[in-house]
Amino acid sequence: MLLFVVSTTAIFGQIKNDTIALSAVTLKGSPIKNLLQNTAASVSVITAADINKSDGIILTSVLNKIPGLTMQQGALNTNRITIRGIGARAQYGTNKIKAYFDGIPLTTGEGETTIDAIDLASIEKIEIIKGPNSTSFGSGLGGVIQLFSRETPLLASFGKATVTFGSFGLLQQRLSAGYDDSKTNIFSSYTDLQTDGFRANSSYNRKSLNLHGKQKMGSNGILSFLGTFTRLKAFIPSSINETDLKNSPEKAASTWAAAQGYESYDQSLFGLGYDHRFSEKWSMQTSVFSNFKDAYEPRPFDILKDKTSSVGFRSNVNYKDQVFSLPFELSFGSELLTENYKYSLFKNGYQSQPGQGSIQGDEFSAINQNRNYSNYFLQMELWISAKLHLETGVALNTTKYSLEDVFYTNSSGQKTPFTFGKVCSPRVGLSYKVSPVKNIFTSVSKGFSVPSVAETLTPEGRINTDLKPEIGVNYELGFKGNWLRNKVYTEVTFYTTQINNLLVARRTANDQYVGINAGSSSHSGLEFLVNYALLALPQLQITPYFSGAVNAFKFKEFLDGDADYSGNQLTGVPENQFNFGVDLNTKNGFTVNTSFRTMGAIPLNDSNTKYSERYALLDIKTTYVFTILSVLKTELNAGINNASNTKYAANILPNAVGFGTAAPRYFYPGNPVNWYGGFSVTYFF
Repeated sequence: MLLFVVSTTAIFGQIKNDTIALSAVTLKGSPIKNLLQNTAASVSVITAADINKSDGIILTSVLNKIPGLTMQQGALNTNRITIRGIGARAQYGTNKIKAYFDGIPLTTGEGETTIDAIDLASIEKIEIIKGPNSTSFGSGLGGVIQLFSRETPLLASFGKATVTFGSFGLLQQRLSAGYDDSKTNIFSSYTDLQTDGFRANSSYNRKSLNLHGKQKMGSNGILSFLGTFTRLKAFIPSSINETDLKNSPEKAASTWAAAQGYESYDQSLFGLGYDHRFSEKWSMQTSVFSNFKDAYEPRPFDILKDKTSSVGFRSNVNYKDQVFSLPFELSFGSELLTENYKYSLFKNGYQSQPGQGSIQGDEFSAINQNRNYSNYFLQMELWISAKLHLETGVALNTTKYSLEDVFYTNSSGQKTPFTFGKVCSPRVGLSYKVSPVKNIFTSVSKGFSVPSVAETLTPEGRINTDLKPEIGVNYELGFKGNWLRNKVYTEVTFYTTQINNLLVARRTANDQYVGINAGSSSHSGLEFLVNYALLALPQLQITPYFSGAVNAFKFKEFLDGDADYSGNQLTGVPENQFNFGVDLNTKNGFTVNTSFRTMGAIPLNDSNTKYSERYALLDIKTTYVFTILSVLKTELNAGINNASNTKYAANILPNAVGFGTAAPRYFYPGNPVNWYGGFSVTYFF
């Protein structure tokens, strides 16, 4: 789950029991390192041990345990993440939420985020900041998801081989290795993941390579490196209508099946960082990074070839001292990103030669886009007293686009620039220590979300200069605390986010959307979490947990043409979400992890005339870890997902439209009952 008071962590096959007090959890994501207990914001933490309780293929089941976060998964390469309803109306993918991997942005310059290409074996920890509570990362409306790479344990050297197999042709093979001598730390992994998929036209193959290293430079400096490479080819079954969802969920959409549509790409991430402590008061963290992607996607309506390349820089300086005998820390810095995106569209001739799949025809469009993003931030924390902690900060963001049509020969070739101007995002928060392990907090913050390039374009291909960024103000009141001698950990958060200049996508054709500012929305809710170390004996630990979110999301004012949706529920987000589970760990290396999660009904369209059905899923995993000849750590595991064989929509397409006589294709079916099993062998040198 999010944060266990008592957990049994399997690290490279070696069992380690940890008793974790709230006061001992330090957050890595902010330039000012702070304890979770003292942070005046709702932050969730996922550890490698939590990831190991899943099938290890995708983060969906793990992230859906986070109160307030919803990850809908139509396929391994088709998903949408929303936080507190932000981004729920996105047609495809995740937007309005920023993501980083060791400080390297996984979010493009126009705000689209993809995390499914990151191999789970390379992730050590995930921190999720909900809402616009992170000035140092631009104060995005939805929040920030920060992934941190896995490191080799202190003074350990190992090699590890892992195999996972399961239903629908699942086969995952992984090799990993690591080295640490207290000055140098290296971790690397290579993973080959294949599956035929439950549905027609849904086979998937991903190969990924990850290398992460840290080197101490004297007594005050640390040099770090991160490199990842991913090669993907994933076929796309797309969404289906309600009749097919109930009767033939294994079907692909007919046009996607006929075109044998898929996406493929090569992607690489590189980052180089340096941390230096000049004195007890002054320190600096600096990194440079790049992201390259070369993609090809045959679709029924066209074939897309695109390339993305970006380079960026991030730096912050920290100053720590006392002001009038009060502990004080200040951080200021910037993040700069420049990105080039080129795409070409070709006619798809799949209908001319049935059974052959997509056939590339003539090019009919080619666009060159440049995107520039800059964020400057100032963050301050002050202990007003031994119990009262103040956080405040401000971010200043500028986003610029330029667009060049390079297809038409009579084009002047002149780029059309556009900027949303400067957006200022202040924040203030207070945390009060009621007792050594109990804190209450409150905060007020302002965030924003700029339109994507596609949303800024009119049907004629011109930039709509009247479009404005979404602006939201977020209010939070919460409690974090341990009880019963640290056996019980609880979190409760009440929040409301009021958004103006609401950005919505108006569908104008099969694959065309136009962005409009259509009004305002209200996002209010209650989030809670309870972890209970029911039994914490040396030979046996039993930890039940319960978490959930109750949502009250609605359009305050929403006018789209002649339609008035004011007062309706927000499209694409569940009414509520609950998670129950029990983790059992024994001294001899045997563990059982259970998860039962429920998803409330989801409005499928803005008029609220159609809802998805509520559903519940039960997942179970068992693991046994043992040692052979003192140097070989061996793990055997087996699990079952959707044990009750529930038929459900794992992802929905908001505001789907049926063309001609066809019914709207709202639904991406979820997998029926499926099993997996695997083993790993680790050799410690």
